[in-house]
Amino acid sequence: MADIAPSLLSANFANLHEEIMKIEDGGADYLHLDVMDGVFVPNITFGPPVIKSLRKITSMPFDVHLMIDKPERYIKDFVDAGANILTIHPEATIHLHRTIQEIKSYGIRAGVSLNPTTSLNTIEYILDDIDLILIMTVNPGFGGQSFIESMISKIVKTREMIDKRGLKILLEVDGGVKLDNALQLSNLGVDILVAGSAIFGADDIKKKTTDFKNLFV
Repeated sequence: MADIAPSLLSANFANLHEEIMKIEDGGADYLHLDVMDGVFVPNITFGPPVIKSLRKITSMPFDVHLMIDKPERYIKDFVDAGANILTIHPEATIHLHRTIQEIKSYGIRAGVSLNPTTSLNTIEYILDDIDLILIMTVNPGFGGQSFIESMISKIVKTREMIDKRGLKILLEVDGGVKLDNALQLSNLGVDILVAGSAIFGADDIKKKTTDFKNLFV
């Protein structure tokens, strides 16, 4: 049974408080926060000040995905803002192991995100140090993209790799997650499903969040 992490990237930024309350009432497990710097990905979103302000209005765990260059510069800022999980990209930092260790030193969970063309071999030697693997099933930078079907085999291989090592690493998928593929992804062993436009683009955000949760009842 997968947890649901609505992605704030697809929300109405003029009405964040109300929309966050709707997903919380609908049973969302995490709030997924995509941080983009316009360098690592071709888009700019928000940083620690916005996350800190959101922390005041909800107790949901903050699943913060850092799509930024040199994330090691800002780890403490995001921790202080209220992040519960910080996920970074191998390509964004020269010393991946060191940055993972810094995240964990603050007592929160550390994740690594793999873009569609990033090999699983990239994280082979840090599996024992991470808490989460995020498989991107679209090219990062923008919401509302279609699921890349060839990523199914990557998800399966990641699940097998985790289980073979007997590790308790959460497997998360982000990109093109909809009601019609969520159950399939859960059955493949995905622990957390990130859904953006599928939830925040709905006429009834609370109901759509509940619809996702009901898939696994």
